Amino acid sequence: MKLLSAILIGLVAIEHLYILWIEMFAWTTKGKATFTSLPSHLFEQTKVLAANQGLYNGFLAAGLIWSLLIEDEQWAFNVAVFFLSCVMVAAIYGAFTASKSILLKQGLPAILALLVALLSR
Repeated sequence: MKLLSAILIGLVAIEHLYILWIEMFAWTTKGKATFTSLPSHLFEQTKVLAANQGLYNGFLAAGLIWSLLIEDEQWAFNVAVFFLSCVMVAAIYGAFTASKSILLKQGLPAILALLVALLSR
């Protein structure tokens, strides 16, 4: 169960690294294809804002990766719970303010990872 927990935490981290890449480095290309609800002409104008969002996603990924590298089980668990909770709060906020699909795409993996982490204790 601990291995499954680590895999799910790793997958959530990879997802947020991918979001970082889109928002920081591919906003005007892959971002247009991904965020289809935004008018095409806004992507160039919002590059800096998107890069800022991407940086925050990078911090979430870094925290989750950090939790996988901590040797002390209690400390690793606490760090994972904190960062998974941050992802869930961000997904809930995104669902209310941007797109309901964010709750499914970002919130659900974090919720599953958190549940498995809690069950693996």
